[in-house]
Amino acid sequence: MKKILTTSALVASLFAGGAQAQQTWNLQSTYPGSLPQLGTLGIRIAEQITAITGGDITVNFQNPGGVVPALEVFDAVGSGAVEAGWSTPGYWAGRVPALQLLAAVPFGPRASEYLAWLKFGGGEQFLEELYEPHNIKSIICAVIAPEASGWFREEITSLEDLRGLSMRFFGLGAKVMERMGVSTQLLAGGDIFPALELGTIDATEFSMPAIDLNLGFYQVASHYYFPGWHQQSTFFDLMINLDLWESLDERTQLMINTVCDANIAYGLAEGEAIQVDALRELEEEHGVQIHRWTDEELAGLQAAWDEVAAELVAEDEDFARVYESYTTFRQNYVRWRDLAYLD
Repeated sequence: MKKILTTSALVASLFAGGAQAQQTWNLQSTYPGSLPQLGTLGIRIAEQITAITGGDITVNFQNPGGVVPALEVFDAVGSGAVEAGWSTPGYWAGRVPALQLLAAVPFGPRASEYLAWLKFGGGEQFLEELYEPHNIKSIICAVIAPEASGWFREEITSLEDLRGLSMRFFGLGAKVMERMGVSTQLLAGGDIFPALELGTIDATEFSMPAIDLNLGFYQVASHYYFPGWHQQSTFFDLMINLDLWESLDERTQLMINTVCDANIAYGLAEGEAIQVDALRELEEEHGVQIHRWTDEELAGLQAAWDEVAAELVAEDEDFARVYESYTTFRQNYVRWRDLAYLD
């Protein structure tokens, strides 16, 4: 299939005396810029790439729909309709199921362990392999702290209460919820509150307290559940049209990679810092009732995940390869984790 490039992507291939030609990129986000972390970290990437390249690349952050809708970013970046995208690999499960393992994994690791696998256990190599056929260069550019596991109108007293609910849910966790009898659908962030308010969905998960507070879910659902068993840590990536990326000189590529490494550290620290005040506001000002799944309920959810994972491994060769790498790394890591950490 012939690759399509935008005018600005074509300009990227022009060099004058070894200097990189000036470019303007659209960074199409799947998240509104107003959202803490999910949006603001994308804005930060755009600003930092513009600054570190001295304006040789000017990156314009685009809110969902700015150029294309949120869930069309994958195709837009691959075709060159936009130069870059800001998202999470888990949104593209319909195209590449294995990418879900490079977004968030149910009952998965804390951010430090997940990053260790990404950087030194083979995760980045899989990321490159899985995106390359779609003409996309992906760079993990953020990881966030644990999420909550859902907002419900009524208290959930057992896993049986989940049966029959309609719920917005993300990624591999959605398949676990389906095993619990939940009807799930993936909605972009801006579409969740209206669906919850109108009763199109009965419940939702989205992110961590500071982000969920921003979206106002507490106005229509007052029962808030932890821990986020489905997303103990979540990767987000900067996607760049592969033709455009390969046209950049090594120095510019290094600058972009450096921005992403710095953004990972910044975003993780910020995400941990902003939850305390958000939880206080949710409880004290908005009357949200905080719940924690029991050990028995978590065991039931984990058993369902084990079944789902086994099925996905059997269905998809790429998923099986990535999952084997991920699980082997975690098994080897156990000795260090048990010795080094208090919990």
